[in-house]
Amino acid sequence: MQSRVGRSTIELVQGDITELDTDAIVNAANAQLQLGGGVAGAIRRKGGPAIQAECDSHGPIRVGEAAITSGGNLKARRVIHAVGPQMGIDTPEDKLLADATLNSLKLADKHGLKSIAFPAISTGIFGYPIQRCATVMLTTAMGYLRGPTGLERVVFCLYTAADYAVFEAELGKHASGGD
Repeated sequence: MQSRVGRSTIELVQGDITELDTDAIVNAANAQLQLGGGVAGAIRRKGGPAIQAECDSHGPIRVGEAAITSGGNLKARRVIHAVGPQMGIDTPEDKLLADATLNSLKLADKHGLKSIAFPAISTGIFGYPIQRCATVMLTTAMGYLRGPTGLERVVFCLYTAADYAVFEAELGKHASGGD
């Protein structure tokens, strides 16, 4: 599914974010920027040790912040490591998730990138509800794309069909004027 926002496109895909050919993919990171499990683990396995070595020079960072590294052996040239909130620990959760999304978009622009792919940040081990994630991340991205940006394509890559369906319904609300 795709939707135009300003001069940019928001696109939803289901699959493995590490297989996407975008200028950058976003890692749902922890504050220490240690590539452990989930999305980060897949990035470590496919991208190689150079990404972790670069992370070590950037971390730790605060919840809501983002850092950028090379893409190592990935198709994506860069990885943006965004720290989302842990439910019940990092508050206010929605603002911190919006900050992580916004700071990732700003980093992409700062580095002249044209395309970026996000996972559903914080919905794994951090326990963030997928519906809230879809609302916060899509609303934040759409707001950013309405302003001055060089980004042409923002992809939300959802690993499961169920997560894709939630993002699809949320994007459909915005595309039909529901925002």
